[in-house]
This record gives sequence, C-alpha cells and structure tokens, in this order.
Amino acid sequence: MKSFAVLGLGRFGKEMALQLARGGADVLAVDRERKNVDEVADEVTRAVTANIRDKDVLQELGVAECDEVILAVGTDLAASVLAVMNLKAIGVKHLTCKAFDEVHRDVLLKLGADEVLIPEQEFAAKLAAQKISPRMRDYLQLSDDFMIEEVSVPESWNGKTIGELQIRNRYGVTVIALRHGESVIASPRATDEIRPGDILLLLGDRKSLDSVRKVR
Repeated sequence: MKSFAVLGLGRFGKEMALQLARGGADVLAVDRERKNVDEVADEVTRAVTANIRDKDVLQELGVAECDEVILAVGTDLAASVLAVMNLKAIGVKHLTCKAFDEVHRDVLLKLGADEVLIPEQEFAAKLAAQKISPRMRDYLQLSDDFMIEEVSVPESWNGKTIGELQIRNRYGVTVIALRHGESVIASPRATDEIRPGDILLLLGDRKSLDSVRKVR
C-alpha cells in the first residue's frame, strides 16, 4: 500500500486526501485548523492538527517515511517556501506541491520540489479543450504533441469490432483500453465490439487524435 502525507487541508488538499484514501492509499492528513482535520478524520488513516511549517513536528509525525508528500498550502508563498525547505531537510522521498501561478511554481521547483501543480490552470485547460472538442472526455499530456485521450466513440463505429475499424492503420493512434459502462477492457483485441455509449482510451499525437474526434 502506497503512503502519502497531505499537508494543508484547504479545498484542494482535502479533496486530494479523501480521493487518495478512497483509492486505498495510506494517508496522513495534516492541517493547523482542527475544523479542517475533523472533516477528513473518518476517512483517512491518520488526521493530525499541527503546524506544517515546524520541522520538528514534521519529523515527529513521520512525514519523511511516506512514499510521497503533497504540500497543498494555499496562496501563502512564504509558508510554502518554508515548508518545502523543511521537507527537503528531513529527507522526503517525493514532494509534490500546489502553486498559485508560474512564479510560485518556479520558486518551489528551484527549492527542490519534484512536481508542482497549478490546479486552477490545469482545470481551465481541460475544460477549454472539452468545450472545443465535446467528444473529448479527458486527457493526459505526455509531451508538447503526444497525449493519452479519453474519447466518446463516434456513432458510425457502433456495432463494429476494433479489427474492422483498423483504428491504428487509419488514424495512427493506439487503443489502450475500451470501457463498456463499468467494465474496462485493457488492450482490447481485434474481435472486441464497440457498443453505443462506449469510451475509448487512445494514445497518439495531437493531429492523429484530432482526426478521430472529427469522425461522426
């Protein structure tokens, strides 16, 4: 079981702690406000009211023993800078931080954060992409031009098998998975049939994926 420490239980931190716990992870949730801690206490492994800017407190809680630490401090740059410095000093294995803009992100990366997220920016980018291409349900950017995308299947594909459609040969994308309702088929076979309402998980470059979304 993978272990996480989520430090800061505002809206982002609270949701992160709860989702990780519901996914089966061991979660240590920490915030200086008792009210915030109480809101997640029943679902996470351990919930503690403490000052995350205090290095001695972080050590006592065993934060460095977790597989990953998520620093979810809000818009307080000074607080997040001090927290990152303390977390690196106690030897955390992997540190993911929340930032409120690019300057904040760059500062945290220079201080040694392994990954920095700007949640509002990433949500806006996905929402804009979905507005432009309604059949796009979600995506994961792997590089400037290469991505994994979740797409609703075109009506013209219903009742046909993966083999009949020749998706890789015609569109240059790879079908990673096929979802029938709650059932997911990983690496579907050529004989697997597409049904109305199915979702495809595709891997390819942006131009190839665009061509799939244009199919009716």
